[in-house]
Amino acid sequence: MKIKLFTFPNILTLCNLLCGAGATVAALRYGNLFWPLVLIVTAAVFDFLDGFAARLLKSYSPLGKELDSLADCISFGMAPAAVLLNVYYAAGGEGLWGYSVFVLAAFSALRLAKFNIDENQTTQFIGLPSPASALLVAASGYLVGTGQYAVGPWFAVGLAAVLSYLLVCNVPMFALKFKHYGFRGNEVRYIFAVCALLSLAIWHIVAIPFIIVAYVAVSLAVRAACFRKS
Repeated sequence: MKIKLFTFPNILTLCNLLCGAGATVAALRYGNLFWPLVLIVTAAVFDFLDGFAARLLKSYSPLGKELDSLADCISFGMAPAAVLLNVYYAAGGEGLWGYSVFVLAAFSALRLAKFNIDENQTTQFIGLPSPASALLVAASGYLVGTGQYAVGPWFAVGLAAVLSYLLVCNVPMFALKFKHYGFRGNEVRYIFAVCALLSLAIWHIVAIPFIIVAYVAVSLAVRAACFRKS
């Protein structure tokens, strides 16, 4: 069987992976929390574009699916864990407890492996998507690093634990995937997207953690509403 390695979607996926590797090095080697944010955001853009390109070019392949998960493990698992390790020690943490934040990398890998075989995640997510988790960590790390948030070292450990749970929990969370572009049936997606964009335009990076928290809250509210109707 002939396998095409360097398709356009796969090249975009590799760009995602390289951004994640760069973010990890910036956090661990240079103690920099600005570039991890920039690179994780860029990785998320590439993560969106590779799927979009695959659909547009009809270039789906098992290789592309597996490569995407491997890249996401680096960009949205290892890189944010490296950011949290930096935050732990920068906030005055001592000893080896800081390395417990790498549980986030492990649970990100579990979440991605589960996604690959879970047929219930075609129109929605089950658990928090790994890019959302990574964006929350990257933005929070940058805000802590610039003195806009004052936290203790256990903030990093606690955030890693909470996100690890959310990544693998069985809570349905809406996806910004549109089967059609009409408003009816996409009310939650459109309203959330508009509010998120307005928040970013007004508050910039400060808005990112709140957008991710709001995403989880809205998903829980939608689930509760569905339970009441049933």
